[in-house]
Amino acid sequence: MEVLKNKKTLQDFIERQKEMGKKIGFAPTMGALHNGHLSLYEAARNENDLVISSIFVNPTQFNNAEDLEKYPRDINRDLLILENSGLVDAVYIPEVADIYPEKTESQHYDFDGLENEMEGKSRPGHFDGVGTVVEELFRQVQPDNAYFGEKDYQQLAIIKKMVEKKKLPVKISGVSIYRAKNGLALSSRNQRLHEDRREASKIIFETLRKVKDWFRVITVPEIKERVTDIFDHQQGMKLEYFLIADENTLKETDFFYKDKSYRAFIVVVVDGVRLIDNMHLD
Repeated sequence: MEVLKNKKTLQDFIERQKEMGKKIGFAPTMGALHNGHLSLYEAARNENDLVISSIFVNPTQFNNAEDLEKYPRDINRDLLILENSGLVDAVYIPEVADIYPEKTESQHYDFDGLENEMEGKSRPGHFDGVGTVVEELFRQVQPDNAYFGEKDYQQLAIIKKMVEKKKLPVKISGVSIYRAKNGLALSSRNQRLHEDRREASKIIFETLRKVKDWFRVITVPEIKERVTDIFDHQQGMKLEYFLIADENTLKETDFFYKDKSYRAFIVVVVDGVRLIDNMHLD
C-alpha cells in the first residue's frame, strides 16, 4: 500500500495509473477507521482495478471548534488497519494546504434544498464544507467510482447532487450501514463511548426496527409519539430529533403517500456523544 503524503505525490501516482488505463475506486474518510469504512473498500474492490483511501479531518465541516478538537485521530492505527485489510492500494493523507491552498474556507453550494433539511437546520454551512472537500478530493484523485456509507444518508444525497450539478465524471455508490452485533451503526464517534454505553445504545437500532413495523400501520404523529416515549425512559440519552422523510427530497412528512419512498432518521445524544442512524421504510 502506497502512502501519499502531499498533492504532488498523489498527482504523480494518479498520472501513472491513468496511463495504464486503471479504473479507480475511491472512498474519502476523516480517519478513526472501523469496519464500516472497510465495507466501502470491499465494495470498491469488486468494481475497480485500483482502490484509494484518503484520511483528512476537514475543518470546514465542523460548526463547533471543540468538536473538531475532540475528533479522534490516530494515523498510525488507521494506516495499520488499511494495510492489514488488503483492500486498499494507496492512501492519500493531505495537509490542509493541499486542500485549501489559500484560505481554509468553504465554497457555497446550492443543493436544491437538501442542505436545509435535518442536519442542515442545526449545522449551518456544514454541507458547504462537505461539498468543498469532496469536490476538491475528486478533482485530485480523479476516481471513476466513489463510495459513501448510507449512515450519513443526507451527506450521500448531497454528494450525489453536487456531482450532478458540477457534471463531475464520477459515479457515486451508497453502501449499506455496517452495524455492530447489537445493531448499533458503526461510527468513529462510538470510540468516545464506554463499552456499557455502546451496548445500551442498541436501543436506537431497535427503535428503528419498531418504526419499520409501525410504518403505514399507524400515523406518522403516532410513530413520533412512541419514539419520543421510548427515549424519555432512557437514562443518559437525549432524543435530538426523529423524523420520517421522503428519500429523494429529504423533506419531513406527516403523511404516507403510496407513490413515495420513505426513510426514518434519528439523532440521539448519549453521554454527550451525538449518534445518528436511519432506516429505509417499506
